[in-house]
Order: sequence, then C-alpha cells, then structure tokens
Amino acid sequence: MTAGSHARHEFDVAAAAVQAALDAGARYADARLMHRRTESMSARDGVVEALVQDESTGLGIRALVGSSWGFAAMPDPTDAEARATGTQATAIAAASAQVPGSAVNLLGLAPVVDSWSNAYERDPLTVSLTEKADLLTGVTTTMREHGATIAESSYDIWSTDKWFVSSEGHRIHQRIVECGAGMSATSVGETETQRRSYPSVRGQFGTAGWEQVERLDLPGNAARIADESRALLTAPACPSGETTLILGSEQMALQIHESVGHAVELDRILGWEAAYAGTSWLDLAKLGSLRFGSDLMTITADATLPGALGSFGYDDEGTPATPVDIVRDGVWTGVLAGRDSASVAGLDYAGAVRSDGYGRLPMVRMTNVGLLPGESTLEEMIAATDDGVYMDTNRSWSIDDRRLNFQFGCEIGYEIKNGRRGRMLRNPTYTGISPKFWGSMDMLGGRDEWIFWGTPNCGKGQPSQIGHTGHPAVPARFTGVRVGVTG
Repeated sequence: MTAGSHARHEFDVAAAAVQAALDAGARYADARLMHRRTESMSARDGVVEALVQDESTGLGIRALVGSSWGFAAMPDPTDAEARATGTQATAIAAASAQVPGSAVNLLGLAPVVDSWSNAYERDPLTVSLTEKADLLTGVTTTMREHGATIAESSYDIWSTDKWFVSSEGHRIHQRIVECGAGMSATSVGETETQRRSYPSVRGQFGTAGWEQVERLDLPGNAARIADESRALLTAPACPSGETTLILGSEQMALQIHESVGHAVELDRILGWEAAYAGTSWLDLAKLGSLRFGSDLMTITADATLPGALGSFGYDDEGTPATPVDIVRDGVWTGVLAGRDSASVAGLDYAGAVRSDGYGRLPMVRMTNVGLLPGESTLEEMIAATDDGVYMDTNRSWSIDDRRLNFQFGCEIGYEIKNGRRGRMLRNPTYTGISPKFWGSMDMLGGRDEWIFWGTPNCGKGQPSQIGHTGHPAVPARFTGVRVGVTG
C-alpha cells in the first residue's frame, strides 16, 4: 500500500466510525485513529539497564447526544469494527443523557482538511541504538568517576501519527515527533543524600528530532553535576525566614505549571474536573479583571512555538493552534478550553483539548503555558540583591487542591550577599500563595535566557492520562518570600 492510499485508508476507517455514530443518533461525532511508536532507554553506573520499544494503533471516537458525551475505543480496527465502535460511543452517550443536565453546545469551528508535521532534523527512531547507548553509558561513567554514588541517564522518544475526522467535515493528519533526555548524579553521605539533575529533574524534551538531545550536551555537564551532588553533602542548610528569592528558569517552569497552568484549565474552573489534583481558585466572573501578579507577569498558552513540547498543528478537536493570552501585565485574561467548555463559559476560543492515546477521552490540557521574557538578566538580579537566596532545579512540589497554596523544594541553592553569589545551600525550599507570590515578582529575565522547558509527565484525569506540556520560562526575582520551610 502506498503512503497516499494508506492515509486514505486511515481516514476511511475514522469516517466509518463517525458515520455509524451519526446513524445511531449522535448529533455530533469525531474520531481519531492513532499510530504511535515509542522508545526509551535508561542506563545506570555505566551499564544499560532497560530498553523499551512499543508500537500501537487504535481508534477512539466521541459521540454527543443531548448534553452528554459517549466515548469508545478499539485497537487496530477493521471497517466493521470501526462502525461498531461508533455505534457503541453513541449508545454510551444516550445512556448518560438519561440523567438531566445543562445543554452542551460546541463552539463553532470551520471544517479543515490539512496535514501537519513538526520540523525535525534527525528522526530519533532511526538513530542507532549503539549511538544512544554510548551516550547514556558514557555520561553515567563520567559521573561515577567524579564521585557520584549512583549515576543515571535516560531518553524517551514518541512518534505519533493522528488521523482526525469529524461529522462537521474535518480531515486532518498530523505527525508529531517528540524526544528528550536527562541525567542525574546521586551522592550518599553519612547523614545526607543529595542529587543533582541535568538539565532538569525530568530531563528536557521537545517536539524535535535527536538534535534535541544533542543540544543538551550531556557529556559536557556530567562531571559538573557529579561534583555538585558531592558538594551538597556538606553545604550549609538553606536558612529559614522571609527574604528575596531568585528562581532559575527550570524551577520557574514548574512554578508556572503548578500554580498557573493547572489553575487556568477551564474544566477545573467549571468544576468538571476535581478528582485528580482538585479544581481551581479562579472565579470565571473575574476573568479580565482579577490581578494574578505584578505588571511584569505576562503568560501565554501558545501551541505554535517551534520545538516546544506542547506544540501541535491542531488539537484533538480539530481546532488550529493559536496563541492565547492567559495573564497580560498581571491581569488574568484567558483560560485553556475545549469547544464544549468554551461554549458554556461564553468564550470565543478553544484549542486546548488532547488525549494521551487513542483509548482515552480527550480533555483540556496545557499547551505551551509560558512566561514572556522581561528585560533583566540573572546576573543583574543577583547584583541588585543585597540579601537573598537563589534556587534552581526542582526537587519536590506540593500544592493544594485549588492550586493556591504551594511549597516547592529545589536541588540546589546559593546565598546572595551584597550583590554576589555566595555559599552553596542544601535542601532549599520556599512557600507562597499564588497571587501574592506572583504579585511580588519585580525582576524578570530577558529573551537570551528564555528556555522552552518540556514536561513529559503531567498527570490528569481518571483513568489517569499523561500529558506532554511546554513551559517557556526565564529566571525571575520575588520579594518577601518565605524560604527554608521544613514542615
């Protein structure tokens, strides 16, 4: 079968499911046929520990009856099985519609026929396993040679094709290639265990080819993080009190993810999503007027950013990727929405609905929720600080079920005295309340320090789904922050 005839076949299977759902009584239906290949490898102390390769194909279909969705899925379906799956989705929706509920309409969307792929230079699945293994074993060997008790490294690759068909006329094919890698050095002392990770505790990922991993320069950083993990064993503890806090961009990415990204998911705000990590403190009536942070705070959700992990051409409802202002000059201005939640809220945009596979119902997920850069540099922030603490690389996170009160720990900190970076500090932590914390931001890193951090392990939903999200971030300074929190 040629590439063109193969694509026609995938569209035909999805279309058969949609038509069967309509024939069974659905007023709207859409189907996603997905083919995904994945690969991951991990190494420890100079030896490859695991190699996992997987491939799956399947169909997921949504059907809308009255105010209720129905969803059904089938692995690698024939045309007949696709039609049966469409009929099943409508039956589930019809059963759910027996429970009275508010009318659900969908935000209007023009049908699109298109094909989209992210750019990449080296297909990561075609890079030899020998080259990949040499990279991971090499950096873990270097970390051990520099004193790490445990040295670990890994990479992950996802290559996904999606064929989307809707009853409104959409026929969209997307190919999304994602990959990334990371490493960590753990040192064990008499009373302390300390870890340093690079480039972050989760690694660094993007919609890109193997060049994404090569740009990280794991070999060039292996010795440094091993040395830092050993130095942390005897470093003084982070002091307790209220002080000026400077966060590196990696920790800023997690701060954005937890205290902004999840809080602005419209399904949480509406109360539709509460079982996994709670709802949101935000009140939709205050959209456009609520002060979320200082004037320096401008956050967008932008799935069009090249190479960022939350980028795509179209979401899983066929809505084209479009930048959305979330916070503009400190004022809450936007949310992450789907076509149904946007309609309920009276909004004129959606585009943030995805699932982690063919067998899961699409839901509101973060795209690239990131902080736009300012005009300072990290060094300028340090020079402008008489007394404070610099922290980076997330180690732990905790936030309440309204995404309001939080406490975060970092792998490494540094004392700042009289405009200079001083002693290394171990076990640095800080705590805050989202709007007060963001309101205290008084310096922000510039475009030269802007990094599109990728989070490949965002959990949401029941059954749980793992989302891939991006978080453009820069270093930032905050005043009057409580640090050194131990309980």
